[in-house]
Amino acid sequence: MRWRENWWLILGEFVIVIALVVADLYHAVPLSSTPLWVVLGWISLRLRGLGWRDVGFVRPRSWPQALALGSLAGIGMELFSTFVSVPSLTQLAGKPPDLSDFQPMVGNLGLLFGSLVPMWLLAAFGEELVYRGYLMNRIAALGQNTPGAWLLSLVLVSALFGCAHEGQELTGILQEGFAGLLLGLLYLGCGRTLAVPIIAHGMAN
Repeated sequence: MRWRENWWLILGEFVIVIALVVADLYHAVPLSSTPLWVVLGWISLRLRGLGWRDVGFVRPRSWPQALALGSLAGIGMELFSTFVSVPSLTQLAGKPPDLSDFQPMVGNLGLLFGSLVPMWLLAAFGEELVYRGYLMNRIAALGQNTPGAWLLSLVLVSALFGCAHEGQELTGILQEGFAGLLLGLLYLGCGRTLAVPIIAHGMAN
């Protein structure tokens, strides 16, 4: 039986995914679990005879176009978040997202600029590889890549993306889940390529 059809591999991945989610919830992983997710995605792809290129990690046909589209999408997402979705969700949940982890950056340009590289590597680059590249494709493939499977994949992965930000409490979880949905739609709209979602994610952050 090929790895692509091996349910033992699927079961093993499922167990590791649950373990990583639980570890995140209990803050058992120092700094970020994103590198662990990337390793899991790489192993899964390799065992199935695939690579990151197969899930959209390819050079865009036009870098200026990708940079422009990604930047506009990211800025638009952040503006919508600031003025529409976060205020609405705050009213619904009764309190704003908990962004206290970022409080030390306020008024501290050195810390802010020093955080840009890890934010781009771990969040924009790493999370897009994991959530849109690995997880969305893995779930859709289990459903034979039908339109319904991709829709289910989009919803499930966006929900997981929101839950991964549980430190921001309910409003933050809902907002990040919505952001994950937009990034997933952007990924699909760009022909399942990752360059534009990565840029958009980084700009929004």
